[in-house]
Amino acid sequence: MVALQIRDVPEYVRDALAAQARARGQSLQAYLLELVETQARRLGNTAVLDRFAGRSDGTRSLPGESAAELNDQREQRGPGGRAA
Repeated sequence: MVALQIRDVPEYVRDALAAQARARGQSLQAYLLELVETQARRLGNTAVLDRFAGRSDGTRSLPGESAAELNDQREQRGPGGRAA
């Protein structure tokens, strides 16, 4: 494992992070490691999504469109899940 060191952290930032760690029953070290690991995983997820960003496979939709379409289809089926 490697060691990371962050210099010039404002005291109020350190205090807020330490308070959050205490509230979660963790040491500041464990809490910060969890934050760094979570961010690293998110970067990995972003890289995967970026690989598919330029695809043209006919399934393009804008944010919210899929949910709206799903709601429309549910309304068309009516009660019991059968087509109306």
